[in-house]
Amino acid sequence: MRSPEFEAMVRPARLCPEIWRLLVGLLVIVFCYAGGVALMLVGVFAAVGPLEFFGWIQALATPDRPAQTLVLLGTFGGLLIGALLAALVHFRGPGTLFGPRDETLRGFALTVAVSAPLYAALMGVGAWLEPAVPNLPWQTWLRLLPAALALLLVQISAEELIFRGYLQQQLAARFAARWIWMGLPSLLFGLLHWNPAAGPAAWLILLTTFVFALVLADLTERTGSLGAALGLHFVNNIAGLLVISISGTITGLARWVTPFGLEEGARLVPSLGFNILFILVVWRVLVRVLDR
Repeated sequence: MRSPEFEAMVRPARLCPEIWRLLVGLLVIVFCYAGGVALMLVGVFAAVGPLEFFGWIQALATPDRPAQTLVLLGTFGGLLIGALLAALVHFRGPGTLFGPRDETLRGFALTVAVSAPLYAALMGVGAWLEPAVPNLPWQTWLRLLPAALALLLVQISAEELIFRGYLQQQLAARFAARWIWMGLPSLLFGLLHWNPAAGPAAWLILLTTFVFALVLADLTERTGSLGAALGLHFVNNIAGLLVISISGTITGLARWVTPFGLEEGARLVPSLGFNILFILVVWRVLVRVLDR
């Protein structure tokens, strides 16, 4: 049984729930993303010139410099716009993807306040067990932090609007089965984070991402807004992209990096297993807090 809050959130999606509209909406998202990326590439070309352009673009696969990481996060602006426009295909206002404004803001603020100390404790324990390697100097990191946080908010908002906003709501308006409207968007979210470079840990990374997506989907269903999902996603990505990043991945804005790289997949297995347990603990804590 769905929560009354989620039923109210899904109500605008019931106006035009046809699957063909959902497919058109996804095409709109892809088109906007492609357009956003093209605009970013034009800007990069103008900034670095033709001689360095292709090498600079290739480095976006594993950006280890601040400018590359900022550009990568900026490409999510197209996805954000695409998700908002996709709502119009169903004749619903883009704002309905978020749920009630007050609940969205409350859920975001409360989730950040609760989860940030838990993530800080996790990173502290991890650094104590295996000290991280300094990456960006403090002065550079602090100077870039405002822009990094703003673009990170764009990135997580785009993903939440697509997976927990648009897809979850439109599928819930059409299908009663939870494994469809909650499971399929979460599985797609996990598959888009697939990285074969992780070797034996690639499947565990997929599982970790899938569990994280299910937690975000559950928080959305319980609260009837994207606030809690946005807050947890924001804190999670701050921890993984701005504080301590895995060496060889997206490290351009991280203060520290791990002493091992993604290619050393066997060394990731224990920490990934612990991360799944940690995500579930954070979820249970948030459920108790948000239900009050």
